[in-house]
Amino acid sequence: MRVAVVGLGWAGRSIWLPRLREHPRFAVAAAVDPDPAARAAVAAEHPDLALLADVAELGSARFDLAVVAVPNHRHADIAERLLTAGIPVFLEKPVCLSSAEADRLAAAERAGDVTLLAGSAARYRADVSRLYEVAAGLGAIRHVDLAWIRARGIPDAGGWFTRREQSGGGALVDLGWHLLDTLTPLLGSVEFRQVVGTTSDDFVSDGAWAASWRHGEQVASAGPAGPAGPAAGGDVEDTARGFLVTENGTSVSLRASWASHEARDLTAINVEGAAGTASLRCTFGFGPNRQDRSVLSLTRSGQTTAVALPDEPIGTEYRRQLDELPAMLTDPASRGRAIAEVRPTIAAIERLYDSARSHRPTPQLVRAGS
Repeated sequence: MRVAVVGLGWAGRSIWLPRLREHPRFAVAAAVDPDPAARAAVAAEHPDLALLADVAELGSARFDLAVVAVPNHRHADIAERLLTAGIPVFLEKPVCLSSAEADRLAAAERAGDVTLLAGSAARYRADVSRLYEVAAGLGAIRHVDLAWIRARGIPDAGGWFTRREQSGGGALVDLGWHLLDTLTPLLGSVEFRQVVGTTSDDFVSDGAWAASWRHGEQVASAGPAGPAGPAAGGDVEDTARGFLVTENGTSVSLRASWASHEARDLTAINVEGAAGTASLRCTFGFGPNRQDRSVLSLTRSGQTTAVALPDEPIGTEYRRQLDELPAMLTDPASRGRAIAEVRPTIAAIERLYDSARSHRPTPQLVRAGS
């Protein structure tokens, strides 16, 4: 498959480009980024690639797929242009930043008569896949507890990640999207009847809590990234907490934190069913401050047993997604599926932010002379 990689920031250069180039089913023919420095860095490592400044330069050349990993606020615009031009798109999370953007992407997919596929790394982890298998034997699911808590992991502090107008939000959009995305195989495509949430920003303006593995990796794919350096701060939340209830009464608790007072980064998914509880403790993503290993347990009638999990290198889930992309692109059932699954996720995020804003204390006016 002839592929273009769009966006040469951290994700494009570190996750997708190397995996696509080593995969036997893909041939990377072009890479796109408006930043000359990003293009130059890739040219030094991949001198055979066509390096372009804009997706318009892809022209009429045949591409079987565009892998889009630009900053969040460009996701919908770039994907819309590519889809309308008849190029299938694999779009990194978050697929969109609003329900209105989801509508635009759905229309572009129809107009271009091509398929949009969504990044969904967490579902392709071996430990999460095993959790789904165990959860299938738990009977009716009553509650799911989702958490991704970093000790120190604010990405690109002062760059686009921590600027709401470019990121769409903080930890909820970044980490919370992955957590909410794991719900679809557990609960199906559900709507939430009740959503309440809070956010906080105790760490985001303190450079001591920045992600060490992202230092020096300012992403320029959308143009100016803003003030560089981990101490520049931002206007997004570093922690979001929420509680959601589906139409059939299943509850979901959510916590997404870029920084905390914990010693290690932890991702935890607990699934409570009528016939037992499954609990997974692991670490999503690439951060080095990880749990020693993934642990999955099953509890029934007061007895807890460990469930065997395979060991796999960090990042294997991204290669696993690529393995399945060719078949997904040729499957007619894939058309429209990404947006159908995205709608509950972005709707939940919108409502969590609305709830958080409504719970902020109202500033008290100070009367003159008081």
